[in-house]
Amino acid sequence: MAKISTLELEERNEGKNLYSYQKGAIDKIFKLFDEAPDDYHLLYQLPTGGGKTVIFSEMVRQYVKHHKKKVLVMTHRIELCRQTSGMLTEFGVINKVVDSKADLSDQNDYSCFVAMVETLNNRLNDNKLDISDIGLVIIDEAHYNSFTKLFKFFSQSFILGVTATPLSSSMELPMTDNYDELIVGETIESLIENGFLARAEMFSYNVGLTSLVVGANGDYTVKSSEDLYTDNDMLSKLLQAYEERSKNKKTLIFNNGINTSLHVYDTFKRAGYPVAHLDNTNTKKERAMILKWFKKTPGAILTSVSILTTGFDEPSVESIILNRATKSLTLYYQMIGRGSRVLKDKKTFTVIDLGNNFHRFGAWGEDLDWQRIFKSPNYYLDSILSDDDLESNFRYEMPEELRAEFSNSKDVYFDIQKTYVDSIKNGESSKVVLERSIEQHAKICIENSEDVYDALALAKMLGDDIDFRIQRYTKCISKSTYNFVEWLKGEYRKKLNAYLRSNFEEVFETIYGYAPKD
Repeated sequence: MAKISTLELEERNEGKNLYSYQKGAIDKIFKLFDEAPDDYHLLYQLPTGGGKTVIFSEMVRQYVKHHKKKVLVMTHRIELCRQTSGMLTEFGVINKVVDSKADLSDQNDYSCFVAMVETLNNRLNDNKLDISDIGLVIIDEAHYNSFTKLFKFFSQSFILGVTATPLSSSMELPMTDNYDELIVGETIESLIENGFLARAEMFSYNVGLTSLVVGANGDYTVKSSEDLYTDNDMLSKLLQAYEERSKNKKTLIFNNGINTSLHVYDTFKRAGYPVAHLDNTNTKKERAMILKWFKKTPGAILTSVSILTTGFDEPSVESIILNRATKSLTLYYQMIGRGSRVLKDKKTFTVIDLGNNFHRFGAWGEDLDWQRIFKSPNYYLDSILSDDDLESNFRYEMPEELRAEFSNSKDVYFDIQKTYVDSIKNGESSKVVLERSIEQHAKICIENSEDVYDALALAKMLGDDIDFRIQRYTKCISKSTYNFVEWLKGEYRKKLNAYLRSNFEEVFETIYGYAPKD
C-alpha cells in the first residue's frame, strides 16, 4: 500500500474520496457478490479505525445506483443506528431508521433501511416491514450473536457482515456456522505505517486475578470484578499507573461494573484530577454533556463501563486504561481501539493494562491469523492461557522510580517458587521461604540506607513486591483464602520491620565492612 500525504489523510471520506485500500475492499466484495449465489453470507474484517462504516456506506450507494433491489443495514445499538444513518446520508443515500416509533407507511419511498436488531425482529414478526425486495443485508459489529436469529427472514439476500474481530461473542455459535467466507482487510500495523492509525505504547501492571469468577457468558462476572477492582490497593495501583504513564493525558478508563467506575471517579476526584463518570443509566442529555466536556477539556479523564467500546470516536484521546480483565478478544481490541484515531501530530497513544490482558491476548496489533480464528475458533480459544498459567509466569519488576531508590543493589528480585521447591527438596518447612524473602528484602533496604530509619522508610515502599511474593507463596502451599492472604501480608510487613530494627547494624557491617555512623 502506497504512503499517503497529510493532505489526503485529512480529506473527508465521501464517496469518490475513499482511500485506496477501502476502494480495493469494495471492489473485492462486489466481485464476490457478482459471482456468488443470492443467499451468500460474506464476512469482512477490518480493524477499528479503518473505516468499516465508510466502506459499506459507499457499497450501499453503489448498490442502490446499479440494482433495483433495496438494502438493509443492521446494528446492535440505537447510537450506531443514528451514526450509520448519518454516514449514509453523507454519501447521498436516502435512508429510513426503523426504530420502535418509526412510521412505516412511507417505506416504499426508501431504498435503504437502518435498524437495530431487536426492533427489526419485532417489526418482522409483526409483518410491519416489507422485506421482499431486500437484496443486500449489511450487519455492523457482526460478531454479536443477536443477528443470527434474523437470518431466516433473508434466505434470498446477500448478507455482508463487518467486524474488527471475526470471533463470535459465544463459543456455542461460531461465525463459521453462519458465514460462508471471510475476507481479511488491512492489518493494524499496515494502517499505522501508512498514517491511518496511531501506534499503541503499551504498559502492563501484573495483577492477581485468581479471585475472579467466569460467568455464563464466558467472561468475568461483574461482582467478582468489583470485589477486586474496588479494593483500596487496586485503586491505589490504578492511580499510581496513571501518574507514572498517563498524567495530564486525555484518558479513557474502562471498568467492569458501575460501582467500580464510581470508585475510580472518587479516587481521581480526591486526587484533584478532572474526571467524569459515564454509564448506561445516564440520560441522553447527560451523556451528551459529559462527552462535550471530555472533548473540550485538556487532560480530562472519563471513567466508564463498556458503553464507549463501540460507536464512540474521539481522536483527542491520548491514553487508554484497561481497569478490568476480560476473556473477550473482541472487547480487548474495541477498548484499545478507542485511542487509535490519528489527530494532527498524534502518532502514538498510551495503553495501561491492569487486567493481564496483554499476556492473555498478546500486544494490540500483532499479526493474528484471522482466517484460522474464523475457521477454528475453539482451537484459538483453547490456546489462551488460564489466569493461573499466566500468573505463574509473572515476575515482579520494580517501577523505574522505585528501582532508583535501590540503586546500590545489583539485583532486587527474589524467586519465591524456586526457593519453595528447594526447601521442600531439602526437607525444610515451607516457612523458611518467607524468612529468606524477608532477609533478602532487609538486605536491599540496608544496602541503600545510612541508618535504620532510612531502611524502614524503604521497606514501606515494597508493598507491591511483598504482595506479589505472598500471592506466589500461597499458590505454592495451596492455601489462598482471602483472610489468610491478608493476614500473611500484614505479618510479613511486621516481621520485616522487626528484622530491620534488630539486625540493621550487623547486616550493614557485613555488607560494607564497617559499622554505620551514629
